[in-house]
Amino acid sequence: MAYLILQAAASLFFPQIPTNLPDGWKYSGCYTEGKNGRALTYQQADGGANTVESCIHACIAAGYPVAGMEYSSQCFCDRILHGGAARIDDSKCNMPCAGNANEMCGSQNILSIYNTGELTNVEQITSQTTDLPGNWEYQGCYTDSIGKHGLIWQSILPNNNSATTCLNLCAEYGYSAAGMEYSMEGYCGDDSNLIASGSTKAPESDCRARCSGDPSHNCGGGLRLSYYKWTGTPLNVWHTPNGPDKGSYEFLIGGVVIPLITTTGINNKVVFMEKSGTGPPNTTGTYELDLAFINDFSKAWRPLHVKTDIFCSAAVTLPDKAGRQLNVGGWAGISTHGVRLYWPDGSPGVPGVNDWQENSNEIALLAQRWYPSAMVMANGSVLVIGGEIGSNALPSPSCEILPRPPGGYLKYLEWLERTDPNNLYPFLSILPSGGIFVMYYNEARIIDEVTFDTIKTLPNIPGSVNNPLSGRTYPLEGTAVLMPQHPPYSDPLTVLVCGGSANGNAMAVDNCVSTQPELPDPKWVIERMPSQRVMSCICALPDGTYLIINGAKHGVAGFALARDPNKVAVLYDPTLPVNQRFSIMADTPVARLYHSEALLLPDGRVLISGSDPEDGIHPQEYRVEVFNPPYALSGATPPSFTISKRDWNYNEGNIAIIANIPSGNLGGVRVSMMSAVSSTHGNSMGQRTLFLPVTCSGPAGSATCVLTAPPTAHVAPPGWYQIFVLDGKRPGHSNWIRIGGSIADSAGLGNWPAFPDFKTPGLGPVDL
Repeated sequence: MAYLILQAAASLFFPQIPTNLPDGWKYSGCYTEGKNGRALTYQQADGGANTVESCIHACIAAGYPVAGMEYSSQCFCDRILHGGAARIDDSKCNMPCAGNANEMCGSQNILSIYNTGELTNVEQITSQTTDLPGNWEYQGCYTDSIGKHGLIWQSILPNNNSATTCLNLCAEYGYSAAGMEYSMEGYCGDDSNLIASGSTKAPESDCRARCSGDPSHNCGGGLRLSYYKWTGTPLNVWHTPNGPDKGSYEFLIGGVVIPLITTTGINNKVVFMEKSGTGPPNTTGTYELDLAFINDFSKAWRPLHVKTDIFCSAAVTLPDKAGRQLNVGGWAGISTHGVRLYWPDGSPGVPGVNDWQENSNEIALLAQRWYPSAMVMANGSVLVIGGEIGSNALPSPSCEILPRPPGGYLKYLEWLERTDPNNLYPFLSILPSGGIFVMYYNEARIIDEVTFDTIKTLPNIPGSVNNPLSGRTYPLEGTAVLMPQHPPYSDPLTVLVCGGSANGNAMAVDNCVSTQPELPDPKWVIERMPSQRVMSCICALPDGTYLIINGAKHGVAGFALARDPNKVAVLYDPTLPVNQRFSIMADTPVARLYHSEALLLPDGRVLISGSDPEDGIHPQEYRVEVFNPPYALSGATPPSFTISKRDWNYNEGNIAIIANIPSGNLGGVRVSMMSAVSSTHGNSMGQRTLFLPVTCSGPAGSATCVLTAPPTAHVAPPGWYQIFVLDGKRPGHSNWIRIGGSIADSAGLGNWPAFPDFKTPGLGPVDL
């Protein structure tokens, strides 16, 4: 009698198995969830109508022979049980089904299992060890930890994570270690990262989560990595020179402002322009640094004056015969329409008298522009493009021309409106084959230089390994340059862009990418940098290399939006093989964050200035440094030269210079032509490097070297360039020349603007 009472009670709490199961289906018992991941992988829709029958029918419809009910309302399907799911007493399945209280649908982390055919939980699935892409080898299952991952670059791949996907992605971005975790997480990094994290090898049974994109293999488990290493030829080689070959930072002079834009003038002085109100209240907004007085602070800085706020404006050196500097745009109100001109005068050691000229009632931009870019076009006029109508305001998605054409000209550009606010300070360059190349956010295109309509849209610019939406222009600020052009200038132009970030407090981008936009089907080549950089600067050097400096390793550009300053310089040498071009150079104690600059000086050193992070940690930076490239520390005597012809025509030959070549190796002489540059926010406006045909003869102390000018305004846009003579690797002091003066004159820049309160140089050749 007692037995019958207990049996009746059990039937109340644990109802009978349904009798109306589909043909061949049976109850197999109560099972725990897997130790590492789900026992059944494929979850169906939850619902209040969940029953044993409805779940089985859902699994039949999906083509699975195993069904499991859990937590009353959940239904799962699969072909086998995974992750060490274990049979337990049926009484543990004690949650009534949401759709039928007379049936049991598992419990919390416990499944009621039904199946047709044979049920097995003996998995033959392992982490993939064969048929791996490239030279990857499986190392085993390794521990991981929250907040200190062994590999730092994480990608979430909910539908396509697999060894092939993850390893190919890591190799593409230059990482030699990779791992998968918890089915859908992919990681990239270096073996040193894993070692530093304290990770240890774990039992292989811990890595039992099936890959989200490859159910035939496992992708780690909970805080467990299926870990792989690249064992072939290194994916990248970073050189680590020592001594003079490492270069050096050197304090140059204390500053009077925290600069926003710096420009080397054709008078061999440097103009500094600041955001209004950044420095002491008595500053004038702009100063000129005379390097001849570097040891006499009172004479080194000459105050200049602007009328409106140049905060986040654009600047170029005009191709007129005076080499005037043009500054456009600004922060708010009338400043955003600003057009400002400065005629550099004087010479090293001889103070000038000219100042900035500005009158918004007479000359102004048609559109308001904050964070625009500017570029001298092949026809000698100036293109001004993009920006916003004021500080963090609506976009200004258009371009316009200076001098303003009759009736004005303003062209709407849909792609700038669509990608605002991540497209500010777009990178611009004239292509040798014609057209204007534009990079903005993570996109690039070629536009017509007359209509400004799109000619070609390039593939999107690759971002970080963990975020394809990382961008390259402000506020996700990277930096871009053009690779050197060599005679006969028939090779496609190569564009290089380095660093950047993603929205939010993101890890900065740790790669450079390059492309040749003139090719019929241009591709992007990814080269991993030695470290991450946002708000970086890049300076083209006269030997054809590039110095990458300044910036941070996390965050984005702006006030107090980045952290972890990157104080180590990197040299990029495009003559070396791809993935072997970076050298890790000297470091500096000075943090150069938001609003920092890098500018080539006439003696071949790099002037480094600025930093206004306003983060409460790093100071506003008045100190001015120089970076001495390896050639400046080599001990070699620099060459020198004189040139009498400073106004060049295109394709002009027999341009003679008289040079002193200390090594006596006239066959090793090179001549580079470096365009005038204005540096701000990672954008070296005007940057271009060309090497010229040269032959030298005569005594080494007074050799006659004959040059030939570049052939067209598309190869070398009209304007001012520093000419450097190199004796082997060592450049000497530069001399300024202008090319394409007749084109600049046809644009009328010499007589612009035609108002009596503006001083204009007029047309014609350069005054000697």
